[in-house]
Parts: sequence; C-alpha cells; structure tokens
Amino acid sequence: MLIRVGSRGSRLALTQAERAAARLRRPGIEIALVPITTAGDLDRTRPFGEIGSRGVFVKELEEALLAGRIDVAVHSAKDMTSTDAEGLAVGAYTAREDPRDALCGASELRPGMRIGTASVRRRAQLLALDPTLSIEPLRGNIDTRLRKRGERGLDAVVLAACGLDRLGLAAEIGHRFEPDELLPEAGQGALALQVRLGEEELVAAVDDGETRRRVEAERSCVALIGGGCLAPVAAHHDGTSLSALVADEDGAWVERRTGADPESLARELLAFVG
Repeated sequence: MLIRVGSRGSRLALTQAERAAARLRRPGIEIALVPITTAGDLDRTRPFGEIGSRGVFVKELEEALLAGRIDVAVHSAKDMTSTDAEGLAVGAYTAREDPRDALCGASELRPGMRIGTASVRRRAQLLALDPTLSIEPLRGNIDTRLRKRGERGLDAVVLAACGLDRLGLAAEIGHRFEPDELLPEAGQGALALQVRLGEEELVAAVDDGETRRRVEAERSCVALIGGGCLAPVAAHHDGTSLSALVADEDGAWVERRTGADPESLARELLAFVG
C-alpha cells in the first residue's frame, strides 16, 4: 500500500514530514513524500493577513488532500486554522514536543531591544512584558530569520523552540519563555496529520491521545474566541489546566484566564473584549 504524504517544501517542514513518515512506515506500507508550495512560502514579505484569510501554510495542502493528490498532509498544528476544512479531519497528533517560544540572540529581554517576529501574538505579549521593546516584522524560514537577525542588526528574534530543536539548532536559543511569560500559539509543538474525512485509520496508529486532548482544547478555545494566527489570541493546555488570552496588538492590555472548559474561558474573554 502506498501512502502519499504531503508537506511544505521548507527544510523544517520536510524534516517534520520525514518524522511523521517514519512513524507511519510498517510492513506492507510504502511512503512517498510530496513537497507542496503554499501561499506563505511564495510570499515572504507581506503580513499574513494580506496573503489570505485561511491558514497561509495550510490551504494548498488541504486542496491537494481533497483533490486526491496526497493521502496525508503533515502540518505544524499551530499553522492550522482553529476549525477543520470541510471534508477533512486531523487523524493523528504526534506526541507534542516543546511548545514554548524561544529567544534567539540574547539570554533575556532588556529595555530597548530590537526584536524580530511576524507574530502578532508574540508582539502583543512582548510589548506587555516591556513597552520599551522595538518589535520589527520578520518573515522567512528559520534559517532565513536567524540570518536576518545579523543582517538587520536585531538584538534577537523569537521563534518556536520545537522548530529549532527539530533542526538541531537548540544552541541558538538563549532563553525559552515559560507559558506564564509568553503563552504559546494553540497547537505549538505538535504535528497534525490531516486526512480525508472517513480515512482516519491511515494514521490512527500514531495518534497520541494526550496531545490530542490538549491541542483540541486549545484549538476549540481559539475557535470560540474567533481568533487564529491573525489576532493576538493564544491558548495553551499544560496537562492540568487550559490558559487562554486576548491582547491589544501593541501590548497595552493582556487579558488572561485559566480553567478547564474551553467554552467557559472563551466566553469570559469575549465578555471582556466585547
């Protein structure tokens, strides 16, 4: 049996696809990797909100699934929108790795630092921690953003720790932000294996139940708030409780709640911003 596994074509995405493929391989199963270029890969300059409303690193992979060109799409779960596309389902989440954000280029935040990130979630929380920081837009894959830090004279960049770990670049990390400092993106640290609805058995054997429990609570909360990667919204489940926040884009305020039920947390946060 041949399973065609699609992913973005970046070094990190292909590394993640190889890791997923290694879990899927078993006697009688052959895996073919299919790199697919997404809108987010093609446009490295404009903010995500100007490229498209649905996940800019996800849409083309979902279209390939629906068209039957691939059988499994491997996503960084944090890149997915908070609801699944019609006709598709996440058949498996692999065991979650480090969900934290990482500061590269410095071991701590200092007043007046110039920090690169394209994430409005990170921008809002960083400015809430220290309003004197200068947060500068920075797009590109991990290697590009690390290089641009030096080229542009930035003091640091903030990236997902798991991506650096997967590429063997952990030495670039000066500080890993605890969730009470920077609350991670919903799904950060997990890989999602997406399939056509009804074909979940293709990947069910590699599903990590605890990761699914946590990530689906996070995604559900963000979906109810109505956020996603374009809004300063975050949600993270630490295994015991779920934390979620909404924030002003410039960090003037951050409202955070912790509890057990995604719907209750979302309702409380919506009441605050409404």
